[in-house]
Amino acid sequence: MQQPKKPKKRHSAAMEVIGAQLAMYRLKAGYTQHSLSEQTTASEETIASVEQGRRALMPHLAMEFDQLLSTGGALAMGVTKLPPKEKYSIWAEEFIEYEKQAISLSCYEQGVLPGLLQTERYARATFRSKIPHVDEETVERRVTARLERQQLLHKSDPVIASFVFSEAVVVSKLGGREVMREQISHLRTCAELDGVSLQILPLSREHHAGLAGPFVVLETLDHEHLAYTEAQRSSVLISDPDEVSILAQKYGMLRMQALDAEESMGLLDQLLGER
Repeated sequence: MQQPKKPKKRHSAAMEVIGAQLAMYRLKAGYTQHSLSEQTTASEETIASVEQGRRALMPHLAMEFDQLLSTGGALAMGVTKLPPKEKYSIWAEEFIEYEKQAISLSCYEQGVLPGLLQTERYARATFRSKIPHVDEETVERRVTARLERQQLLHKSDPVIASFVFSEAVVVSKLGGREVMREQISHLRTCAELDGVSLQILPLSREHHAGLAGPFVVLETLDHEHLAYTEAQRSSVLISDPDEVSILAQKYGMLRMQALDAEESMGLLDQLLGER
């Protein structure tokens, strides 16, 4: 006996409506998905996913499409009316709220690149690698949310952001050769942003301060200092001054043990040449 289909979730149905509207406006204006991608910051893959209702339309793209397709602001208005949907893992939500208001942050990673520096395709590869696996709708929703977070680095008054990550992350082939080449090129672009510093911790170091795992230290608008650590299926947001101080000290040591900014860019250039 055929199992009855589950009712479509409100968020998913609304995404399909907005996707259908985008397709209608695009065709009316005489664009293909490819030609529209050439006139906006959205990739052809992104446009297709949005039109199929598999990915939420990001607010900044909605405004781009509205202007180019002369929709009168219909798409941006539709995005603001989307029903709420979980964007982040439950244990990361509190940290994300503090991150949005941070005036400075220091991030160390050793397994994957920091989310604020990931390309769309690299982010998708990280979410598709999760065990247990998540469905494509969840993958696309979280990719969209991750890209939205990156606006933090592009504000008129951007956060002061320092990143240290292991060389192992950039020599890996997560997502495939082309995904990693695009990602490394994106890191070079990020390094040119105001207030952003990138440093690579080389594999040749015989000892370093990051063996206990990744962490973030940030300062809020109220000059409160917080730290965040994440492990398998859990995370901790730390406000105790003594504990935050220890992680800040670790980060200071990691910056001294890592390649400086110029050397790090040289390594990225070398990797781009090899790929």
